[in-house]
Amino acid sequence: MSLINAENVTFEYIRRDKDGAVEGINRAVDEVEIAVEKGDFIAILGHNGSGKSTLAKHFNALLHPVEGTVFVNGYDTREEDRLWDIRQTVGMVFQNPDNQIIGTVVEEDVAFGPENMGVRSREIWERVVQSLKSVDMYEYRKKSPQRLSGGQKQRVAIAGVLAMKPECIVLDEPTAMLDPQGRREIMSAVTELNRKEGITVILITHYMEEVLNANKVFVMDKGRIAMQGTPRQIFKHADELKEIGLTVPVAALFAGELRKRGVDIPDDILTTEELVKEICRSLRII
Repeated sequence: MSLINAENVTFEYIRRDKDGAVEGINRAVDEVEIAVEKGDFIAILGHNGSGKSTLAKHFNALLHPVEGTVFVNGYDTREEDRLWDIRQTVGMVFQNPDNQIIGTVVEEDVAFGPENMGVRSREIWERVVQSLKSVDMYEYRKKSPQRLSGGQKQRVAIAGVLAMKPECIVLDEPTAMLDPQGRREIMSAVTELNRKEGITVILITHYMEEVLNANKVFVMDKGRIAMQGTPRQIFKHADELKEIGLTVPVAALFAGELRKRGVDIPDDILTTEELVKEICRSLRII
């Protein structure tokens, strides 16, 4: 059984005028099917308005489909009496950590979730220590979150979710408000959680470089799944990605331009290191 299974999920936003009459309906998610297995690192790509963030909110029952079904550990997310089980299974991290951090001290903020779950005091602080260490923020445990950088705040937000011991973390554009260094820090922490802790990760993003470590990639456009596959399979389709408002990693883009000019180079280049190696091979430097 899949950890998360979205079956023909459709969701619509209804626009109303000041009198409450329906002005229009926007179908944000349109018959989407996605299966997430334990231990997966899944990336969902899409331009603004593609439906990726709306879909993400279905995975821990913040939204319910108007058609289709979302199952989490076998529970239908519409089952109100299973809401607690669903949200203990799937935790969410949002774009702006300031909207998710409520404590005045880092360790108190991380403890907030398990406290509200009724976890015993001794276990709470064990979870706090473990969670902060897992995102490399333990040394900041006595600091005020407001004195941290954006990347550090986001890691605290991730630690707060980890302290509730979910099987899966959904990160909804967690680096959108960060500088390049902050983005690298967060993606490094997320990748380590997936590889070393076995945490299932669902990453919602429009930054192409952030999906290179994913084992599955879904590309959304106009509420539908436009492509799916591994990062290498997806980034072979640079022209198609451009058509739906996305780019590809610089190395893949450059490799594609070289191929158009007759250079013998593979069509699944992802990183700068791979690109340099293949250029050298093509020129018989190595």
